[in-house]
Amino acid sequence: MISVALATLLSSAASAWATDVSILTPYISSIPTNEMAQSFKAEGEKRGWNVTIIDTRNDFGQLASRIEDTVNAKASAIVLISTDPAQVQDQVALAHKAGIPVISLDGAKNADVAVNVTSNNFDLGVQLSEELIKSIGGKGNIVKFYHSAHPGVHQRELGLDEVLKKYPDVKIIADHFVKVPGPVDDGRIAMENILRQHGDAIDGVWAAFDDPGIGAELATESEKPDSKLVIMGIDGNAQAVDMIKSCTHYKATLRQDFPKMATVGAEQLEKILAGGKADKDELYVPAVTVTPESLGVTCN
Repeated sequence: MISVALATLLSSAASAWATDVSILTPYISSIPTNEMAQSFKAEGEKRGWNVTIIDTRNDFGQLASRIEDTVNAKASAIVLISTDPAQVQDQVALAHKAGIPVISLDGAKNADVAVNVTSNNFDLGVQLSEELIKSIGGKGNIVKFYHSAHPGVHQRELGLDEVLKKYPDVKIIADHFVKVPGPVDDGRIAMENILRQHGDAIDGVWAAFDDPGIGAELATESEKPDSKLVIMGIDGNAQAVDMIKSCTHYKATLRQDFPKMATVGAEQLEKILAGGKADKDELYVPAVTVTPESLGVTCN
């Protein structure tokens, strides 16, 4: 009887001392977001944390509600992934007020968020734009796939805007706001329509992230396989890398190091949970350019 009571007491104490970390995102169907979530979960579990992943399927109202639930459950910490904290500002402020640290991966800086770990997305947008425009000879017509609802992706779009100021002979002939979930299919359908409208007038496709770029490649292979247009994107999605390696119209991607973002985020949260502070309110993880050449492939 005593041993049972003791076991119950020890179990209750262990539960009280447990580090419960909740990952919340509206975009788990996105490959990069899922990679970050799974990587962070693994990093947390290595540290003995109980890590739960909560996805709200692109529903920000539900995201706000689940953050409130997490605060009421007295979680040890909250990790927002691929979300601008300002979109759920009241709930993030509620967590901060309750003494629950909030960190962000691939999000944005916020007064109530201890640290945002991300790529320098504006710089990524600049790099992508320069690379694409260089590949089409500094002039021509491009198609833009974007998703301004995501803070990082929007920064990439701003990078494109900045670069276009230097190239008056480059025109955006068509653009498309990408729907999430389902960005590959949405990109494919949109590109099919754009190809039917503009055809050979398209020189390049600027994809703010790889998923719609993949869709654009699938559409191009179906509608105009002999087209000379060039597609480039960001994220280093495995399917995009395979397309680059196979010498398709997809010629480059900037691979973000999502596992590294998760690692850095876990390291920062570990400091915070130990009573310290994050190194900075925003930390950048470098990206790597992936091309046929970097993959050891020679394309005709």
